[in-house]
Amino acid sequence: MNERQLQILRELGESGSVTATAEALLMTPSAISQQLRLLQRSIPVPLTERDGRRLVLTDAGQALARAAIEVETAMATARHAIDEFVDQPDAGVSVAAFHSAASAFFPLLLLGQAGPGRPRLSLADEDVAQDHFPGLTRDYDLVLAHRLDQAPPWPATVTADTLLREPLDIALPAGHPLTAKRRLTPRDVADQPWITVHDGFPLMA
Repeated sequence: MNERQLQILRELGESGSVTATAEALLMTPSAISQQLRLLQRSIPVPLTERDGRRLVLTDAGQALARAAIEVETAMATARHAIDEFVDQPDAGVSVAAFHSAASAFFPLLLLGQAGPGRPRLSLADEDVAQDHFPGLTRDYDLVLAHRLDQAPPWPATVTADTLLREPLDIALPAGHPLTAKRRLTPRDVADQPWITVHDGFPLMA
């Protein structure tokens, strides 16, 4: 069920035919029918029925169409709120980052966003275990996090973009046999004694 499908159902209830619905929404009748079929798959009771050659809404369909109006109103309110936010160039933006990302990005953010008409930045140092980073999005607009390639991916509840890929430097005692190699793999160092981070932090892997 999505906003477009609900809009189609509401329009069908008002216009009384697939053809009229297609004309009103600038779609083809086949596209209207396809979206109605997809909507029906998510609903356990019939939403439409045939009345002669016309496709009409059942009682359940009419109830959902009425609810669709509330959905459209809520979405319009949400879009208006976003538009108002965009129209306020000096609105506040909160950013959280783990230690090294904060030291690398925060000075650039402060330098690049200084001055009138720029967002008011609120910057925070948050270094947590990888599975706790998504939860920070409840408190901050943007979260700079780190994740190793072999670690679990970010959940679908957040939108993630890769800013950069960092190499890892391995510190070894002087004279260690592995210092002769210019590049090390995880296999090279897996059985070595390590000084590492706390359990649960991404680099522990």
